Amino acid sequence: MREKVAQLLKSALEENKSLFLIDLNISEDNQIRVILDGDKGVTVEDCMAVSRAIEHNLDREEYDFSLEVMSSGVSEPLTLPRQYKKNIGRNLKLKTKNNEKIEGELISANDESCTLTWTTREPKPVGKGKVTVQKEAIVPYKDIMEAKVMITF
Repeated sequence: MREKVAQLLKSALEENKSLFLIDLNISEDNQIRVILDGDKGVTVEDCMAVSRAIEHNLDREEYDFSLEVMSSGVSEPLTLPRQYKKNIGRNLKLKTKNNEKIEGELISANDESCTLTWTTREPKPVGKGKVTVQKEAIVPYKDIMEAKVMITF
């Protein structure tokens, strides 16, 4: 069944190239869960189209299943380079594998790493007081334990 669902999902995503798969999970009792993201976001209509493409092509006589198609939530961590690319200009909160925490604006992303910039206050090199400094870090995806978009209202 997994191969059949994966093939149907692949075909559905080829219909809308801006959508991409985050996760496909099929439990032992055939509960199918599909999580999508999109370069321009994911609409309810996108989820319905993917759901129909899978559901209408699986035989209920052959498989007893439930199907859930959803978009990746705003609280979900980023997992793919494509997600970083679509979030350029937004603020991210990163936690690296060596437990470093970085919060800043995502200014660029490629297939290997992302670049963040932020402002911080540091002690002056000479004398008393602090000075505002602009920082920048290039962080390889392989070094990121978790990355989330920071939502501001």
